[in-house]
Amino acid sequence: MSAPTQPTRYHPFLVTLHWLLALMIGVALFAGGVLLAETPNSDPDKIFMLRAHMSIGILILLLMLVRLFVRLRTSKPAHAATGNPKLDKAGVWTHWAFYLFVILMAGSGIGISVLAGLPPIVFGGSGDPLPADFWAYPPRYAHAVLANVLMVLIVLHIAAFAWHQWIKKDSLFHRMWFGDRQS
Repeated sequence: MSAPTQPTRYHPFLVTLHWLLALMIGVALFAGGVLLAETPNSDPDKIFMLRAHMSIGILILLLMLVRLFVRLRTSKPAHAATGNPKLDKAGVWTHWAFYLFVILMAGSGIGISVLAGLPPIVFGGSGDPLPADFWAYPPRYAHAVLANVLMVLIVLHIAAFAWHQWIKKDSLFHRMWFGDRQS
């Protein structure tokens, strides 16, 4: 009996989660950095925006944990090679950094929510006002820093993809798309 060969593509469930999470993280970063940041806490629409942002954040956390579990349990393609051992190692660590920073981002959001007493206001309809300033809560600083770190990681991820796809021309994109895992 021969040993199974290493796949050339990720598991379809991982592919689905990758693209779904990419969309959700992009929406959450935009909503938090532009819409929520520009809306005063006294605006009645802020509660609706917070409800959406917090719901997406919780869903991102849950899906990221599922993705991590599935990634650790399924066979996967070999790490993409650049021809430079240091860049190859940086690529591996950058992918793990995504998991870490997304999970920390969600954790800091939960920290803000708990300290600010948001669940009964945002989800329970308590009618209590929002805090005057979320910056009064220490996790808010972590949330802002982590958002910036995630944006840098995303830009690096897209730049690395573009370099692999159009400069190195190694068809990297097919690894994170649907199709025969052995092709």
